[in-house]
Amino acid sequence: MVVTADIKAGVIWAGVVARYPDLFTRWNAGARSTTPAPGSWVYSLEQSYGTAEANPEFWKSISANGYLRDLNGPIQLHHGTADADVPWEFSQMLYDEMQQTNQVVEFYTYEGDNHNISNNFSLAMQRTIEFFDRYLKTD
Repeated sequence: MVVTADIKAGVIWAGVVARYPDLFTRWNAGARSTTPAPGSWVYSLEQSYGTAEANPEFWKSISANGYLRDLNGPIQLHHGTADADVPWEFSQMLYDEMQQTNQVVEFYTYEGDNHNISNNFSLAMQRTIEFFDRYLKTD
């Protein structure tokens, strides 16, 4: 949707889409310390380009969130509020940022549901199909 106009609409279920400072501190936060381990991708990038605090322009330039204004189609987001893999707040932040850039966006949360939206799969799939039908099918 940014790289090619061939993609007309998108749906993201429980996406790992956030700015890098949030990814570093909130994604799998329990699995690692606040200091990146030598040899990790975070450590390597910080050694080359500085931390997100020291070089925010670099980190913004490699974040998908930095290009939301360039989207050329609608996005639909789905996230379970009990997702243990990806914080549902990532989708909330993406939704808020997309609204700030005047993008067409829909956001559905599923109370108490997991990363796979297992308890509400049928509803989420129905919403997804209806979304694609609305934006991709022609009369």
